[in-house]
Amino acid sequence: MTNGILSKHIGMIAVGSGLLAVSVYLSMINVTLAHLESVSGHAPFDMRPFGYSPADAATILDTLGVDGREYYLRHQIPRDTLYPALLALTLTATICWFGQRMPNSTLVRHGVALSVGSAVFDYIENLSIMAMIWRWPDVSAPLVYAASTATIIKSVITTLAVLLVFLIGFIWSRWPKVGLRQ
Repeated sequence: MTNGILSKHIGMIAVGSGLLAVSVYLSMINVTLAHLESVSGHAPFDMRPFGYSPADAATILDTLGVDGREYYLRHQIPRDTLYPALLALTLTATICWFGQRMPNSTLVRHGVALSVGSAVFDYIENLSIMAMIWRWPDVSAPLVYAASTATIIKSVITTLAVLLVFLIGFIWSRWPKVGLRQ
């Protein structure tokens, strides 16, 4: 496979997975997370990039009620099971697509690692939220701190991965097209 064909395929993966990721994200923001916030009167766990305390978690879980906690498990978590993988695929494909002009680039390797790491910590966050819901009202402080830490790390790593996409894209736009068959 020539570099031009490979580039086209990577680009198609980046765009296709990006469109899917955006549709899932908009569904979460405008439907499931909005519903959870309206039911509880508080930002859901997923929307707290700076984390939360055991008291915050207890308030959210209590004000969600039985139906809200069930909704979290049946509607938000399934969407948030798709989203991290789609986002990681989008970021990774975009980084690799742009990174073709920068062979052996440390930025590309770090970008891919951050993209995958963002998904890993999002899944840890989701598992922790599920565990808090299942254990309610007997949620331990260590579980809340683990969930909160996963949320914070996910937020930081995702932000760094997205910033690296922009940086690599900027460098890509300035890098000569040497070695690529168009």
